[in-house]
Amino acid sequence: MRSELFSAENLEKESAQPGMRLQNSKMLKIELNGEAMARVGSMVAYQGQVQFQALGSGGLGKFLKQKLTGEGVPLMKVSGRGDVFLADLAKDVHIIDLEPGDALSINGSSVLAFDSTLQYDIQMVGGAGMASSSGLFNCVFRGHGRIAITTKGTPVVLNVDAPTYVDPQAAVCWSANLQTGYHRAEQLGLGTLLGRRTGESFTMSFAGQGFVVVQPSEEPPIAGSGQQEQQGLLGGLLS
Repeated sequence: MRSELFSAENLEKESAQPGMRLQNSKMLKIELNGEAMARVGSMVAYQGQVQFQALGSGGLGKFLKQKLTGEGVPLMKVSGRGDVFLADLAKDVHIIDLEPGDALSINGSSVLAFDSTLQYDIQMVGGAGMASSSGLFNCVFRGHGRIAITTKGTPVVLNVDAPTYVDPQAAVCWSANLQTGYHRAEQLGLGTLLGRRTGESFTMSFAGQGFVVVQPSEEPPIAGSGQQEQQGLLGGLLS
């Protein structure tokens, strides 16, 4: 049997080391020897002795935060020995290595999988949410290990060495040490009062030393989240 389908670039990538690696730009392969965490429903194939266990958002505290904030990652624990292939709607997949002391703030919808050695929490995005329905909260990852994220298209990584502004729906992740806020991008005037809008009312602002990953697509706003009303409920959870 002959076909370009069977070319070397489409064959399974083998490695002697366990862990995450890209099978191709749209698919993640985890050579599993233990356990890892993955987005619910992201498995497209697996080989070997592998078990899947639903975890909600990763614990009672995170589950409650997700219910109140609309953020978080619906997780499953993947354990055993074998090869697991993950994907999410043919989005581009990127692997980030976190070192001790690193902290990454990421939109929960962009998390595909991560090593169980990493810790994550749902935290308020300072100053950004009041101006946008994209979300007041993000997932912040810390520790030592790998995380796989997805983007809709090829992203740009902006080095924050000057005042930086990003559409909230296009911001995928950023250095958690950056100071965030919001900036009115649209000038108020007679045209605005008459209903003429640019579609760019507010942008997120970033300051400090770090980076922001921006995708060439905007995530749709979260419908019916009621986020501003939820802020008062979160004091005891977001300490």
